[in-house]
Amino acid sequence: MKILVINGPNLNMLGKRESSLYGVKSLADIEVLIEEKARDLDVDVETFQSNSEGAIIDYLQEAASDAEGIVVNAGALTHYGLSLRDALVDSRLPIVEVHLSNIHARDEFRRQSVVADIAQGQIAGLGWRGYIFALEFLVGTLRQEG
Repeated sequence: MKILVINGPNLNMLGKRESSLYGVKSLADIEVLIEEKARDLDVDVETFQSNSEGAIIDYLQEAASDAEGIVVNAGALTHYGLSLRDALVDSRLPIVEVHLSNIHARDEFRRQSVVADIAQGQIAGLGWRGYIFALEFLVGTLRQEG
């Protein structure tokens, strides 16, 4: 089983930006933790990050046919990335949306997600652990559904 873990704009700056919101771990640190959890769950993960919506869409269109699920933190694309949303729908894969901060307790424009209604669930405000919870949930659900 392979799960795609996709990160959008500015997530490459984790550990350097607004640590009170996003924590002190870098994206590389979080990816190591995700890979460790994937080994524990006996699944493969493939991580991808881009600041470009088009690059993320290209990646999704290429990688989705070889995967069983997606964990996505779309970053700012969460609020307006309609072409990313369409690519996620087109993947026909189960999706769990992750946000390090609680987007529902922030600026009004950050509370709207164009991904939420196509995702099986959304995890927000639990920091890097949200990725781990999303992976556990997605793998457990896929295994249960057979």
